[in-house]
Order: sequence, then C-alpha cells, then structure tokens
Amino acid sequence: MPKVDACGLKHENSPHFTMTVLFNERAQAESHVDVGRERYDTHILDRGVSAPSPIRAAALSTDDGSQAHSVWRDSLILMKQFVPFVHRKVQVHDEIYTSGKSLDTLYLISSGLFKIVNLAQDGREQTVGFFLKGDWLGFDGIPTREHTCSAVALDVGELWAVRYHDLLRASASEPLLMRLVMAAISTQLARTRDAALSMGTLSADARVADFILCWAHSLEERGMRTDEIDLHVSRADIGNHLGLRLESVSRALSRLTRLGILAGPEKRRRVIRVPSLDKLRTFIQDNADAHRAMN
Repeated sequence: MPKVDACGLKHENSPHFTMTVLFNERAQAESHVDVGRERYDTHILDRGVSAPSPIRAAALSTDDGSQAHSVWRDSLILMKQFVPFVHRKVQVHDEIYTSGKSLDTLYLISSGLFKIVNLAQDGREQTVGFFLKGDWLGFDGIPTREHTCSAVALDVGELWAVRYHDLLRASASEPLLMRLVMAAISTQLARTRDAALSMGTLSADARVADFILCWAHSLEERGMRTDEIDLHVSRADIGNHLGLRLESVSRALSRLTRLGILAGPEKRRRVIRVPSLDKLRTFIQDNADAHRAMN
C-alpha cells in the first residue's frame, strides 16, 4: 500500500518489492476528454494491449529494436514496481526544474505534456523537445550533476519524482531497470539526431510536416487518436524547436492545408486534423528526395 507523508504526498512501492510478482494490470479506461479536448493522460487504454510482465516488457524494449516504442510503457511498469517515488501534480506553465539547478531528482511523466528548453549563456534559447507520458525529464543534469536545460509543463499532469540516488541503487540490484533507463536515454538522443537531420535536410513545409508526423506517432504508440491532434503547443514554440519563425510555421500549415495533407482547424488554432498519415509521410519523403537531387 502507498504511504502518505506529512505533506500528503503518496510514496509508491518499496525498492525491495519482490520481482516474482508480475505486473499485468490493465490501464484504467479514463479518457479525460473535456469538451473535445483530449488530455495527454496515462490512464488512456493503449488500444486494448495489456501491460506485459516487467521481465518480458524490458526484453521487448531493449533486445529488439523494432519494439523500441514500448520503452515509455516499460518505464512506468518497472518504476512502479521497483523504485520509490513521489507523485507531483503540475499545472500549465509550472517549472519542473531550471537551468543551473543541481540534479537530485529525475522525473517520469505519468500524464501531461512538457517541453525542455536549452538556454545559452548569451541569452539565446531553443525548445529542445516535447515530452509525453512515459518519457523522462532531467537526463541533461546527469553528466555534471547540474541541469543545463529547463523543463516546463504545457498541460496539467502528474510526474513521478524519483531521487537520483534511489534510482541508482534500484538499478544496481535490478539490471532490467538500468537497461530500461539506458534505452530511455538512447531514445531521447535519437530524437535529437532526427530533429537535427530534419532541420538540415528538409524545407520549412516539410519540417513542420515531419514534426506533426512524429507527434502523431508518439500519440499512436500511447493509444491516442492521430486524426485530430490537440498540440497544446504554440506555433512560436514549434518554430523555435524547428529553427523557423512563427510566420514560417503559419505559412507552412496553410500550404499543407491547401494541399489536402492537413485539414485546417475551425475554431481552435492548436487543433490539427490529419486525414491521412500516409499522405503526410509521402510529402516528407518527396521533399527529402528533392533535396538529395539538388545536392
């Protein structure tokens, strides 16, 4: 049973929880749809797929590259079973940590949407990425034990706050947990490489299309709808992430809509309708082929 401390925070299971217990409970089917607005919630069913045992789950996400998408799910499963953590509720615009703060806690996203912002000493900043349930926040602080980025909530949600030393101790006694953390770090590095590749090889329109396609894939992996995407992200943030001006993002979305690749929002500017992911994928591929032909 979870313990409640003097501050009312619930602490989940002890790290000594026996490994013979197989975690195979189904997620609760609570979609939290509010007036057509789909929240990024951990309780949404993953298309009827029940959670595998931690042993099988970790093997799926670390031994077989084709199953790398299950890393986010495995993180939630193994953390809940082997590592003590604290539930932290967050609101929109809450700062999770700031650049320059010492690292003592890592965060696993249980629900919500977050962005990580990289800050240069001369004041320049860039949105490094956007993170959903099952993703980790705080890896940037591991090398120097000091955060080099800031993390901000873009939607209401919940984090599982894990003491860094507790995670190290649990990982030492449970190798599967260490493999899972390494896989999560590798996944974030791959996202960074893909973003750099997009910025260097695609036009503005294709960069925006690629951003939407990657977002749709992330939602699809988590059992969420991809035909109508509520980004919860401003066009300025998208542009900052992609190295584009706000006006360039707006023009790209308009052109993609005229081409029938996207269906424009009616009242809510941050809602994007995607009639076909295949059309989106083909547009990006054609743009990449054209870029190669020019070079």
